[in-house]
Amino acid sequence: MTTIATRPAPVETAPVPPAAQPPSPVTRQRRRPLRPGAVALDVSLYVTLLVAVVVMAMPLLWTVLGSFKNVVEINAVPMVWFPSQLDWSNYAAVFDAIPLARMALNSLLVTAIGTTLKVLLGITCAYALVFVEVPGRRFVFLLVLFTLLIPGQITIIPNYVLIAGLDWTNTYQGIIVPGLASAFGTFLFRQQFQQLPRSILEAAEVDGAGHFRRLFQLVVPMSSPTIAAVVIVTVVAEWNDYLWPSLVARTPDHMTLPVGLTHLQDLEGVQNWGVLMAGATIVTIPMLLMFLLLQRRMIAGLTAGAVTG
Repeated sequence: MTTIATRPAPVETAPVPPAAQPPSPVTRQRRRPLRPGAVALDVSLYVTLLVAVVVMAMPLLWTVLGSFKNVVEINAVPMVWFPSQLDWSNYAAVFDAIPLARMALNSLLVTAIGTTLKVLLGITCAYALVFVEVPGRRFVFLLVLFTLLIPGQITIIPNYVLIAGLDWTNTYQGIIVPGLASAFGTFLFRQQFQQLPRSILEAAEVDGAGHFRRLFQLVVPMSSPTIAAVVIVTVVAEWNDYLWPSLVARTPDHMTLPVGLTHLQDLEGVQNWGVLMAGATIVTIPMLLMFLLLQRRMIAGLTAGAVTG
């Protein structure tokens, strides 16, 4: 008896799909052409921006160029934009008329001390409003916001009466102390702190970290863009502040640079525009350079801290 060997039935396999091919350039979606109305809108926006830049930059450019002109070129009709030669005598007259180095040192001291204390107080106040569980902290924050609505000129008389009563007129502390509270910085810091992950601070609290350690080792490093923006804004405000230092500082030894410009005008008169524009250029250029160098960090910090939470 013979046995017939049978072959195993072939196993059916699923067909392998062909490899996916990248879409050909012909099948890609073409970019829609711009409508004539959109092009006209873009052109009008750029023209408006250009006009605004010219309007804002023209006084500054005229001041810088006028500081190198003589009296004849400044008063010439029609107007002469560019000086025939760079005349540095106006800058020499500024240094001869007022103690410019002393005034610059006063501005540096007032700006550095005032900015440091303002930022430090704003950070600690915002930390308390966000991370410290105290009753009524929301009401306190509303009071801080309310102070933003009060013009600074309203508080000048009470502050001056207080400073005069303490015999702080014509002193550095009389210039610095009344303006230490910064509602603007406190508001930005609070908005930024509300975006920070609370789990990190809770873990640090479990590990035994106190408020000051959590603030300066965790909160401050994570909020560096906002802090940098507030520092820049505060530095510019302190450097350019005129009204309050002009009331407190009575002698050139305690005058800041903006107040020194008024003193320079009293000495030179309103006709010697070349010297006055040279003094204005000396006061303006440092802050202008700082803003041009740090504008990216300033914008990033303001947008990061202005998000409501």
